[in-house]
Amino acid sequence: MKTQKISRRAALTRTGAVLGAAALADPSLEGAPASSAETPKKNAPFLFCLNTATIRGQKLGLMKEIEVAGKAGYQAIEPWISSIEEYARSGGSLKEAKSRLDDLGLTVQSAIGFSEWIVDDDAKRAKGMERAKYELDLVAQLGGKRLAAPPAGATNSPALDLLAAAERYRALLEAGDRAGVVPQLELWGFSKNFFRLGQCVGAAVETGHPKACVLVDVYHLYKGGSDFHGLGLLAPNAVQLLHMNDYPDDPPRDKINDSFRVYPGDGTGPVVDILRLLHATGGQKVLSLELFNRKYYEQDALDVVRAGLEKMKAVAARALP
Repeated sequence: MKTQKISRRAALTRTGAVLGAAALADPSLEGAPASSAETPKKNAPFLFCLNTATIRGQKLGLMKEIEVAGKAGYQAIEPWISSIEEYARSGGSLKEAKSRLDDLGLTVQSAIGFSEWIVDDDAKRAKGMERAKYELDLVAQLGGKRLAAPPAGATNSPALDLLAAAERYRALLEAGDRAGVVPQLELWGFSKNFFRLGQCVGAAVETGHPKACVLVDVYHLYKGGSDFHGLGLLAPNAVQLLHMNDYPDDPPRDKINDSFRVYPGDGTGPVVDILRLLHATGGQKVLSLELFNRKYYEQDALDVVRAGLEKMKAVAARALP
């Protein structure tokens, strides 16, 4: 693919390829969190997932993270690649981990990795792509569906050419095709690259790949300065998973960081409005609780994830007609 400079306005214009779709039917979200994973309904608007960053501070390890998610009543889990690697290095079997996930009725809806697949440096990018293929394989062994693909390694670098980035994302998507796992182009609000929704969507469109999609986050939309109303322009598969959290008014946008994330509904972010827009685009959305709050790390892991699930369900119910 021949690359050329592309303006942010051009990238936003090209998002027409992912516009519009009718909303699905809305089964109810009634019922309190169960003591074990709930079976997701086929046409349920939301599927509730635990991103294990929420309890990384408790340092439980992969298997205990799985157990906690199941006991709290989640339907899915989003582990970190580093946790999967540590488990495997210590002699753990990914086959056994997959079996335990199945026993608890949990699916791996995504996983969090940081391979440098997008950087301009050719040697680093080649190494980063090999790392990404390894991560995709780990996720596949757990029966996972997706892998986060943030602009790791390009966070502090000059602005990337969006068409070049699209070409690199397509190469990653093709590697995902071979592994059976979909890489999601992730928005990072603190980065100098892909910190705006339009940038991510524009690059995804330009891949020309049918599985291209973007991974968004309540906090990162705010941190990067994107207006959440842009989500209403997207087709059902453009955003499949949302990182769920909230944030306070203070500190201000330019000072806030990940550690200030709070439970959905406990801050001042437009969480319900975001969910309402995503629901209107159609398709089931995975809501994955991702927090890095040090106060929560000091608490019992099960208490934290149960509270998070209860609060996610509360804001999700408010988002439905």
